[in-house]
Amino acid sequence: MANASGFFTPSIPSLRLRRRIQSPIEIYRTGFCSPEGFSLRVFCSNTAQGSDKLASGSGASSSESRAPRLVSQGCKLVGCGSAVPTLKVSNDDLAKIVDTSDEWISVRTGIRNRRVLSGKDSLTTLAVEAGRKALQMSQVDPDDVDLVLMCTSTPEDLFGSAPQIQKALGCKSNPLAYDITAACSGFVLGLVSAACHIRGAGFQNVLVIGADALSQYVDWTDRGTCIIFGDAAGAVLVQACDSKEDGLFGFDLHSDGDGQRHLNATIKENEIDNALGSNGSVLDFPPKRSSYSCIKMNGNEVFRFAVRSVPHSIESALEKAGLPRSSIDWLLLHQANQRIIDAVATRLEVPPEQVISNLANYGNTSAASIPLALDEAVRSGKVKAGHTIAAAGFGAGLTWGSAIVRWR
Repeated sequence: MANASGFFTPSIPSLRLRRRIQSPIEIYRTGFCSPEGFSLRVFCSNTAQGSDKLASGSGASSSESRAPRLVSQGCKLVGCGSAVPTLKVSNDDLAKIVDTSDEWISVRTGIRNRRVLSGKDSLTTLAVEAGRKALQMSQVDPDDVDLVLMCTSTPEDLFGSAPQIQKALGCKSNPLAYDITAACSGFVLGLVSAACHIRGAGFQNVLVIGADALSQYVDWTDRGTCIIFGDAAGAVLVQACDSKEDGLFGFDLHSDGDGQRHLNATIKENEIDNALGSNGSVLDFPPKRSSYSCIKMNGNEVFRFAVRSVPHSIESALEKAGLPRSSIDWLLLHQANQRIIDAVATRLEVPPEQVISNLANYGNTSAASIPLALDEAVRSGKVKAGHTIAAAGFGAGLTWGSAIVRWR
């Protein structure tokens, strides 16, 4: 089992970091700092500064129990956006092609509708639309974007979709753009990665997009999986700020490859190639073409994994941030199953009115689910500036992670 938590500072010079920190170089826990002679001097840390609630002493942990925070610069969420396909597929629609019903699906999952790619829709166009909306809310020009992170497990190109999104957004300065593959945990990993780029390398504006089209990998005759997944894209703009305004307080990330057997879409050999045989070649060369199988999931095991692991992860992130449970204004989980959301909220003692859920309208949209739900909550006025959000993703890998963030 592998796990990681905290921020680190790479020894990469950056012209964007204009502030010189006069403190001596010190190393704490993980990461590494600037080499001797380099002008940038920072503290390495595995936690970020808490909110005003922390500064006022309302946190459960005292400041001396935390490692020193990174002091070069902070980061905060300043904009969001989302996009969904035009085609809506209801539970009644599914009942026409598979043995199920609206009641059967809604009782077990909380889902009533989902959006599915069709016609002129594509994952890239959805991601671009979500990203553009996030930039507009942030009042950031595409040319001022330093990095585009595309969190997806269903790219439209084997080599990644992020560069095409960067191009479509009109980022003429050619910023770095790359994909992060972690399924339903992808957005949380992207959020933490954005923070590391800002804190450690001096980036100013990082666009994090979560987008997936799992409908393309669903067996539409399997009612155990086809009822769950939908397609969507969501995005946030993470921006550098003064350390006193830092809005990413703490995080906790994990993976366990042993659980891969419970949720996967593995490579399978092409059946046509198998029928043709090896064509007289030796050593099975040239290699046979491969494709991915449909999603296979053991729902009961995934449910138990999520209900067990997610509360611990959120509590760990809160502890690293030096914040109590009572500091949470909103609980925002990956929208996988309403029963999972309810169970986690109960274990964390978060009342239902503080839980964000739009699962009924979109189903499980994988890496898109958290930013999609956040965008709707922000634009509806539910989430307001200064609110603290406990977000957590979990899924294939198995991977899971959480982040404690402040909106704006």
